[in-house]
Amino acid sequence: MLHSPKGRGRHAAFLGVPVGEWFGEGSAMKPEPRRDHVVALRETRLLCLPLPLFAGLRDSSLAFNQFLVQHMNLRLGQAMAIIEAGRMRSTEHRVALYLSRLFWRSTRRLNLTQEEIGQLCGLSRQTVNRVLRTLEASGIVSLAFGRVAIVDDDALAAHLKATAGD
Repeated sequence: MLHSPKGRGRHAAFLGVPVGEWFGEGSAMKPEPRRDHVVALRETRLLCLPLPLFAGLRDSSLAFNQFLVQHMNLRLGQAMAIIEAGRMRSTEHRVALYLSRLFWRSTRRLNLTQEEIGQLCGLSRQTVNRVLRTLEASGIVSLAFGRVAIVDDDALAAHLKATAGD
């Protein structure tokens, strides 16, 4: 999860990075100190691309640049969805959004606690629990300790659409 730095006020998570994803390309392209911390919530194997290699690929590879543009466009879409949901949408929509394929494209079993989902959504664990129980009763997710499985993506998409007007 990407967290705001400790010691600067409130602690918040903004993005979970699923298995096989990469992050940090924006920071790698800016000559300034990183503002956020990365916190591994589970045992993690991390592969780091050295900055000179990253810069060399960016300067010489059309395919790498196309990948960067697509990846950064995905992140921009996620950021805009987060801003919109935080300002204009219900708690039900916000939780469903963070479970959607916009953030977890490949995996449908999220090894996240309700507390962690709450950090991502900016909601309390109790609120997340209430929303997840409603989604479970609707057959959209199944819940286990420290895990949420999305069992019906179409129903989750329909729920997002239905709650977008809130």
